[in-house]
Order: sequence, then structure tokens, then C-alpha cells
Amino acid sequence: MIEVISVPPQDDYKLILNFNTGEVSFFDMYSYLEYPVFKSLKDIEIFKLAQVQYGTVTWPNEIDIAPERLYEESVNMADVD
Repeated sequence: MIEVISVPPQDDYKLILNFNTGEVSFFDMYSYLEYPVFKSLKDIEIFKLAQVQYGTVTWPNEIDIAPERLYEESVNMADVD
């Protein structure tokens, strides 16, 4: 089961994801900010409150995103030049 173990949020709406597999990836949340559930994250100060709970990334007001989506749609840092 894929789990996120840490998530330092970045100023450009990207998340650096450390997975329990040992992989480190980045995930761009920018396109998700238009979805109603994520609109409050347009406020960068709220976005930067990202934390890990229950193996995934969460924010205040019960906002979260599935760890499988984060894993499948993130770019592995080892693949970045």
C-alpha cells in the first residue's frame, strides 16, 4: 500500500512527496485548484498547511487527496534533470 510519509509544500503549488517506498516525487497541485474541493488552497498560506495524516496529504477543513493519485501522477525526482 502506497503511503506518503512527508510532504514539504512549495511556494508554486507543488508538493514534494516522500513515499514509504523510498521514492521522492513532486506533484503539481495547480490544475487541481479549480475543483471546488480544492479552491480554498488557492490561498498559498492555506496550501502551505499541507501535512501527512493517515498516509496521505491533508489540509484544514478535511481536504485530502488519495495517495494512489499522488503516486501515479507525480514525477519521480530521480527522473528530473
